Amino acid sequence: METIYAALILHKAQKDITETSIEKILKAADVTVDKAQLTKVVAGLKEADIETIISAAAATPVMAAPAASAKPTKGAPKKAKKEEEEEEEEEPTGIGSLF
Repeated sequence: METIYAALILHKAQKDITETSIEKILKAADVTVDKAQLTKVVAGLKEADIETIISAAAATPVMAAPAASAKPTKGAPKKAKKEEEEEEEEEPTGIGSLF
């Protein structure tokens, strides 16, 4: 996640998003650099239009999750809980999901 933040900082500053520049930001923040992730992020952002990705992410409404309780209510069916867990496991894919 820190790699993405560093890339966004570089984008906002209108600087080239390179492995070296991201690594400098992360080291300055005393963050351990994951070289594999760094390489993937830079490769994924080469062809990406970051402004479009940010705009699309900002336009997507986010629904608030209901507050979770420690104990399930008496009337709550167990099947519904299992369905909720399955929905949480789904993760978006693609470079857009990085933002």
